[in-house]
Amino acid sequence: MTATTSSAPSLDLHRSVPRFGGFNRTYLAIEVKRRLSNWQSVFFTVGLPLVMFLTIGLPLRDTALGSTPVAAGGVSAAAYLMVSMAVYGSMFASASAGAAVASERAMGWSRQLRLTPLHPVANVVTKILSGLVMSLITIVAVYGAGAVAGIGLQPGAWLLSAVAVWLTSLVFTALGLLVGYLVPRDNALQFVGPVLAFMSIFGGLFYPLPDDGVMAVVGRLMPVYGVGDLSRAPLTGATVDAWGAVNLVVWLVVLVAGAALAFRRDTRRV
Repeated sequence: MTATTSSAPSLDLHRSVPRFGGFNRTYLAIEVKRRLSNWQSVFFTVGLPLVMFLTIGLPLRDTALGSTPVAAGGVSAAAYLMVSMAVYGSMFASASAGAAVASERAMGWSRQLRLTPLHPVANVVTKILSGLVMSLITIVAVYGAGAVAGIGLQPGAWLLSAVAVWLTSLVFTALGLLVGYLVPRDNALQFVGPVLAFMSIFGGLFYPLPDDGVMAVVGRLMPVYGVGDLSRAPLTGATVDAWGAVNLVVWLVVLVAGAALAFRRDTRRV
């Protein structure tokens, strides 16, 4: 009597990764809706900068920033603060999008994503793009209020400064990601808010820094300094401060490298 053995079908355990690591518009739309459904996030990224501009900046629309009067084509202090408030809102939008990974890690969402074909890098890219979308909403709101209120700028200055505000917000996305991968869930956003406020106050975002002294040195070392200098340069047509450009590039490299290292350590655990 001969025993017959049937071979079990072989299983293919290889999991193919979709194009672009699984990045898709549906997941991005979900991330943006999550940001918009959080009233605290909307308030700090859109509402607060808009209110601060209308209450502090707008009354200064006839006050010249330099020696040239506003009536003669000079730039107003209101325009300076309009850009500054847009930068502040964009900073918070980008940093909050990055820091949101702390909550996802605490809830186990990162582990759930590891069970899907979505690549971790695609997840990070989605966070970055959702931050850029929120930054764009902030810029449109603040610049739109400035335009309606009669802030006088050349069309090129409007466009260039808005693009500069939008793109330089990537620095703070990297900061948010770094914080999100290092700080526990309950402390991530609480940590980001005061840090951004501190950097804005001492980095010359709301007022010009003095030419010399301790405050001048400290302010020029803040990552906000390079972002603000580049964003406000189109207002007067002045060339970007060389140190501001160096400041921006160095901080971007440092924060991206730090976020990448923290990201690798975290994904190694999940």
